[in-house]
Amino acid sequence: MSRLVADRLTFLRGGRRLLDEVSATFGAGGLTGLIGPNGAGKTTLLRCLAGLVLPQQGQVRLDGRALADWPARARARQLAYLPQADTVHWRLSVADLVMLGRLPHRQGRSGPGPEDHEAVAEALAATDCADLAARPVDTLSGGERARVLLARALAGKPAILLADEPTAGLDPYHQLEVMERLQWLAQSGTTVLVVLHDLSAAVRFCGCLVLLDRGRVVAAGNPDEVTAAPNLETVFRVEAARGQLPEGPYLLPRRRILDGAAD
Repeated sequence: MSRLVADRLTFLRGGRRLLDEVSATFGAGGLTGLIGPNGAGKTTLLRCLAGLVLPQQGQVRLDGRALADWPARARARQLAYLPQADTVHWRLSVADLVMLGRLPHRQGRSGPGPEDHEAVAEALAATDCADLAARPVDTLSGGERARVLLARALAGKPAILLADEPTAGLDPYHQLEVMERLQWLAQSGTTVLVVLHDLSAAVRFCGCLVLLDRGRVVAAGNPDEVTAAPNLETVFRVEAARGQLPEGPYLLPRRRILDGAAD
């Protein structure tokens, strides 16, 4: 069964059409990269899929049921959303912030139990944040905070993870670590949809890509086909070098295209 379906989503804001009849299907398991230039509609699509905004037309379905019909707690147990830059408004420790990811699984006002503490420890270890557990969140660097927020999402053990640029602001080591973790989650059965601007990471780690431009799906499917030269030249206005390493393929944008000619 398809876990998450976007069916002809149209979203308008201020008279501008941010999504224009976008349809896409995300099955159980798998790492899908959502790519496209700035303003293509990637974040808007992710927010629609998370149920944070409602499209003016079309519908999002989770396991065959309209997302809007799911009770909030049940939906939160199934689906986690990691925004681009999340602001923490309270002076919490890292461990307490990550524990918030367990709220949908707790009953009533009961405190965290052994299962919750185990899930938090696993999430902290998975994001290389265990040594930060006692630190106040407002003392972290931007990269450290990004990893902690990913840990909060992972602590809920969601069946579906929607992540908006989770590697932004991270150093190369932690960029690779996050992408490897997302790939492992997908291989373990979690449906992962991630917005990426790094095309090399997209073709290396993702099993499927969806290319958006001006609110429309230009191509979807095999990463090599989606990032074929005509799409890169038309949508991104770049030429790219490709190669293959033992770890996987890479794609390096190397030249801008201006007025129909390479610069």
